[in-house]
Amino acid sequence: MNREKKLKKPVASFIVLTNIIFLPLFCLVGAINMLGFPKWIFDVMLCISSWSSTFAFALLFKKIYPEQSFMQFVKDKFNSKLKLSVILSAILIQTIIFLIIIFLVLKNSEADSIFTVSSWGMLIYFFFKNLLAGPLGEEIGWRGFAQMELQKKHTPLMASIIIGFWWGMWHLPIWFTSGLVGINLIKYIVFFMIALISTKIVMTAFYNLNQNLIIPIIIHQLFNFFIGLINGNLLELIMCSAILYSVVAVLLIVINPKNVLYGKEDTNIVNGKHYMV
Repeated sequence: MNREKKLKKPVASFIVLTNIIFLPLFCLVGAINMLGFPKWIFDVMLCISSWSSTFAFALLFKKIYPEQSFMQFVKDKFNSKLKLSVILSAILIQTIIFLIIIFLVLKNSEADSIFTVSSWGMLIYFFFKNLLAGPLGEEIGWRGFAQMELQKKHTPLMASIIIGFWWGMWHLPIWFTSGLVGINLIKYIVFFMIALISTKIVMTAFYNLNQNLIIPIIIHQLFNFFIGLINGNLLELIMCSAILYSVVAVLLIVINPKNVLYGKEDTNIVNGKHYMV
């Protein structure tokens, strides 16, 4: 029986294909915006483009895990029983960060409203749009596959830094639509990368406490939702987020190093081999 040849560098292949899929989709989103299409069409295409990492992973799946089912792989990522203490801790930390940022923005803001939404309907729409255009589309590939694959050879911390960097670089086209230029754009990029790598470390720390993909999805969702909810200067928001999330990341490493610095063996098996998470 002929077996498909496995990829020698699955994570690198995943990152490259993710960007190849994302770039034309992102350009299409930009064209839709420039041509004045209805907002709902723009939002739908934005959601589709954010799923580029899942599309890439699905296309490569049989080259990475020839003997497995893609749907079963995804289901397995949600099998572990959720721990309420882990979920509440993650939500509490991010809520505190959100309140601190609001306090800092209020001191300097000249805007009429501190929030970008003005009704419960808009708030609900904004929440679910962010969920579909971010966490649900990104975490299966970036966290569920790429991070786990790297942790076969690296510590959770090193894997988080590597994936956090490439996850940040995947956002590169978005940086140049921020409206920032010159030194402000450079500052935005630097703090954006710090924020994403720090958030990735936070995700890893909590995921290793409760190995269910719902955990990083919640953390990712709250990061996007909270920062998008605040009506403030974009550069100030990303700077505050970068500083606060990096502080939390360091504290989590100090408080519980085994879940970030060293990892622990997972009972899941990929192609007959145990892997580290």
